[in-house]
Amino acid sequence: MRKSHPIRRAVLAGAATVSGIVLLLSLKPASDPASASAAGAAPQRTAAAQESPQGGSGAQRTGTQSVTGDVARTQYGDVQVRLTVSGGRITAAEAVQAPQGGVSGQKSDLAVPRLNQEAVTAQSADIDTVSGATYTSGGYKKSLQSALDKVKADGSASGQASGPASGQASGPASGQASGPASGQAPGSASGQAPGSPSGSSSSGAAGSQAAQTRTVTGEAAQTQYGPVQVRITVSGGRITKAETVQAPQGGVSGQKSDLAVPRLNQEAVTAQSADIDTVSGATYTSGGYKKSLQSALDKAGG
Repeated sequence: MRKSHPIRRAVLAGAATVSGIVLLLSLKPASDPASASAAGAAPQRTAAAQESPQGGSGAQRTGTQSVTGDVARTQYGDVQVRLTVSGGRITAAEAVQAPQGGVSGQKSDLAVPRLNQEAVTAQSADIDTVSGATYTSGGYKKSLQSALDKVKADGSASGQASGPASGQASGPASGQASGPASGQAPGSASGQAPGSPSGSSSSGAAGSQAAQTRTVTGEAAQTQYGPVQVRITVSGGRITKAETVQAPQGGVSGQKSDLAVPRLNQEAVTAQSADIDTVSGATYTSGGYKKSLQSALDKAGG
């Protein structure tokens, strides 16, 4: 019995050692998943920070768009208006549909060019009714307002889409990029101190552009039936309005002027030049208009 005690002790010691090793091995893997998940969290936040500026820049893109209003039904036919909008401003308006045939068609030919010009000038549906074309004018204004509502709806939707993205772009990630690692003081990314001459010149240029709206009157062009003279309003190097100061009046000449002048005014704003079509039946008035318009453009530097 005494000789067996050392063997038992050796067996018990070996079993205890094996049990200890097993316990140590079972405890080590428990810490690995936590460290792995902690290491994986940082790349996910970085990816989100990289995606948000891209979304913000895409939402800020703007351009020229065409918007067609709903059809407005009138007693004499349907009226529908299409707008061309650039930079939040109406640059052109046209009637896709208008009453045609007989007296209704004649009234449309007289009223629509005036209404198109009024829409571009007023930048709204608050325009005058053309005398003798009350129903057509009313339908035009309804369809015009519908088109304007669609433009506003598109603008508000794009504004909401760009809001959160731009907010994320200015968060901690962008803050780290512009922080001490750049080795420059805040506001010195351009290499100049705040309020430097380049900043003041930029604001001055913007102010001068805003102040460039002016009215220029062309020389009177003599025609067989009377003088024609054109006045244009120019803003930012573009014609925003055209109107006749003088045109042949009285009898048939006056009727032709009433028909031709609104069309010529619209053509001048659309073409942004004196290269416009002659109105059929008003050749002399159209020729005089283009000469005076070219004179006004020369004075404006165009």
